[in-house]
Amino acid sequence: MTDPSGVDLSGGLSCPVPISEYKQVLLAHGGGGRLSQRLIDEIFVSRFRNEHLSPLHDGALLPPADGRLAFSTDSFVVNPLFFPGGDIGSLAVNGTVNDVSMCGAKPLYLSTAFIIEEGLPIDVLWKIVLSMEQAAKCAGVEIVTGDTKVVDKGKADRVFINTSGIGVIPAGVDINPRRARAGDKIIVSGTIGDHGMAVMSVREGLEFESSLESDCAPLNGLVEVMLAATQEIHVLRDPTRGGVASALNEIARSAEIGMILREEEIPVAEGVHSACELLGFDPLYVANEGKLLAILPSADADAVLNAMRNHPLGQRAAIIGEVTEKDAGKVLMRSRIGGTRIVDMLSGEQLPRIC
Repeated sequence: MTDPSGVDLSGGLSCPVPISEYKQVLLAHGGGGRLSQRLIDEIFVSRFRNEHLSPLHDGALLPPADGRLAFSTDSFVVNPLFFPGGDIGSLAVNGTVNDVSMCGAKPLYLSTAFIIEEGLPIDVLWKIVLSMEQAAKCAGVEIVTGDTKVVDKGKADRVFINTSGIGVIPAGVDINPRRARAGDKIIVSGTIGDHGMAVMSVREGLEFESSLESDCAPLNGLVEVMLAATQEIHVLRDPTRGGVASALNEIARSAEIGMILREEEIPVAEGVHSACELLGFDPLYVANEGKLLAILPSADADAVLNAMRNHPLGQRAAIIGEVTEKDAGKVLMRSRIGGTRIVDMLSGEQLPRIC
């Protein structure tokens, strides 16, 4: 089976859809009655089951945490639902895992809520749920509570997902955008723009010589090895919508510091570079879903960089610039030919419905 965009929906997940006389989601599946209970039991609980979810209480009852908590929430409306390297299900899990991880926390628990359009094929929903199950296992988190709503046909775009996450921050870790200091180095964990251009290529039916694939992945393992190298990391950020440029501008304004980037040090995959050049996009502004930015003292930069490069998700990590006292609130770029330009925020959204 394929998505209308032509993408294979199987994603390597072969577990059969629960037997049902209903091939599509009905309004009655969101009505709170017998069909609702079957949908919850057969689709969601069957794949997400754990000791905290199994009681099916109005909320999850969780054990006490040993440390400060980090809490984040996000909603996912990506179009198309399935794309090379991921889908809305893995994106929803990994996106929230990464947001919690950027606080320096170890993600533990997720909630998930589905808004489903009447008529969504049950097998499409099943594949999304299987993908979420797989992503949660990969990240080492549990989905412990959730909600399902069904809306009239035409009132949504097949399915929207909200996920919230809770994690525990280890003692001694203090990651905050306002902690960026002059002299700090700026590290990116790998090539930028992969996710946005992969989604864009499928959405628009574009074909390039080299395949484009989303970088959608959980970053908590990478953060763990970075913090093992030093707990003196000042800032972590995953540059999703708006890309690296928007994320760094937000940090510069929050900390009231300047930044200078070196264009030749910023890693961009050849396929992404070609696609951006063809379509008139700047990779700095294209979304990522499996990359992070780190800002940390210069003295710790090499140790953290080496630790990152020994992790599968940080093999192309690079120091791309530094924090400066001058030009507070601005991000500057030193080009390959020696000139300098301002890297500003976008006035609008370059790629809508990207996550």
